[in-house]
Amino acid sequence: MVKGKREKKGNFPSIITCPNEMVALSMADGYARYTSRPQCVIVHVDVGTQGLAAAVHNASCGRAPVLIFAGLSPFTIEGELRGSRTEYIHWIQDVPDQKQIVSQYCRYTAELKTGRNVKQMVGRALQFARSAPAGPVYLFGAREVMEEEIEPYDLNQAYWDLVSGAALPENGVQKISQALVGAQEPLVITGYSGRNHEAVKELVKLTETVKGLRVLNTGGSDLCFPADHRADLGLRYGVDDSIRTADVILVADCDVPWIPTLCKPQPSARIFHIDIDPLKQQMPVFYIPAEARYRADTCIAFNQLHTHISHDPTLSQQASSPSHQDRWEALASQHSARIQSIRDLPALQPTDYFNTSHLISRLRALVPQDTIFAVEAVTNTAFVSDHLHCTTPGTFINCGGGGLGWSGGGALGIKLAAGANRFRAGQRLLDRAEIRITGPDHRAKQSRVESAEEVVAAGASRGGRIEGEWRGTGHRVQAKPGLCGDREGGSRRESVGGESEESGGVGGEVGRGG
Repeated sequence: MVKGKREKKGNFPSIITCPNEMVALSMADGYARYTSRPQCVIVHVDVGTQGLAAAVHNASCGRAPVLIFAGLSPFTIEGELRGSRTEYIHWIQDVPDQKQIVSQYCRYTAELKTGRNVKQMVGRALQFARSAPAGPVYLFGAREVMEEEIEPYDLNQAYWDLVSGAALPENGVQKISQALVGAQEPLVITGYSGRNHEAVKELVKLTETVKGLRVLNTGGSDLCFPADHRADLGLRYGVDDSIRTADVILVADCDVPWIPTLCKPQPSARIFHIDIDPLKQQMPVFYIPAEARYRADTCIAFNQLHTHISHDPTLSQQASSPSHQDRWEALASQHSARIQSIRDLPALQPTDYFNTSHLISRLRALVPQDTIFAVEAVTNTAFVSDHLHCTTPGTFINCGGGGLGWSGGGALGIKLAAGANRFRAGQRLLDRAEIRITGPDHRAKQSRVESAEEVVAAGASRGGRIEGEWRGTGHRVQAKPGLCGDREGGSRRESVGGESEESGGVGGEVGRGG
């Protein structure tokens, strides 16, 4: 690495030393999710691979393109090759099959067996990492290979690009278009389509072409639809009345559209499934009762659907009928009522109790509109999403997996990717702030968000309970211990003087440069 930095003179990856492997991979994960550009993590043999812990699961579920490289104990003992064993630990860390530690979470794993094709091996690994569904890849090699002398050579990187997404077949476009336009309560359920920001625009166009079509987000990882659009139903984890009443459902890039034991479509509902991985090949058990399923890129598919409907005379006329216009107007009133009900939740009760909705609503009010949120709120995610009310693609990035501890490293990676110029500390209005939000299972610190003129939030979160005291210019807020999201906790506000001080947290952290 030292040699590469010296010889490449600026055209070499930046290296960040991180004492913890899970944080390192979470940082790479956050950076990769924000930019869709693969990042690399280098770890030490089997123990370093194990140190990645749940971050590998999160990167896999969150479809983050990351390359993990690990060393391997030398395979020669008596100096047969350069790089032969020289340390006691080389015997202890020699395991039968190191890749099995992480292989079930990876899109590709391979051992580097010679330096003569190392560039081709890295290129192939990155193709897997970047091609949808993106995810982690794992390369590993012994010291003998790393110290092998080879003749310098180059590869044409144009030959190592990712696999392009596929389009829907023509009969699929026709079948889904006819079903959506003819439906009384059509519904799109998605979860990952927003990773491609253009897909958000295409889905908006589809909802404005098929008036009455609604969109339910399942929080796979990304903001898939703007919260201020009348067709938005918000983020829910597989349970929503719209699933029960819809007569046509389009499942698009989604791992868990509904939880059958809690909520499922009516038996007569027509279901279509578009996904880059419709069989969910890394899930031993997965199926939905879809009458047709297609392996296709959802951005391309959304474009195909709204283009076909707009240009087909029969479908276009049907989509412009008075009944569709009535549904369009009904969506506006339903959306307004939903937003108002969300806004009513944070209101303090007569006893001054507060809940998750109150805390997140205050946070939303204090940060810039284009703030990037790294969310790991667990069972509070739906409340957090409702009150953050994000509208810009790339500003809401959910952990996506079940490995708690992602958000700290993830937020740092996102901040690195967004650029230091977006985080101008010491100014009242920022270009962009980046915020980490964690759920009741995490302890987190609170740091200044914008100013102390208003209190942002309460409590160090531990075991789902909150407590603390916050001082700001003109007032103080105190919180009794209580559960986040329930009414067992409370707050009291009183006037105080003096300078601003804060302590505690909301189970969240605010990151800024400077």
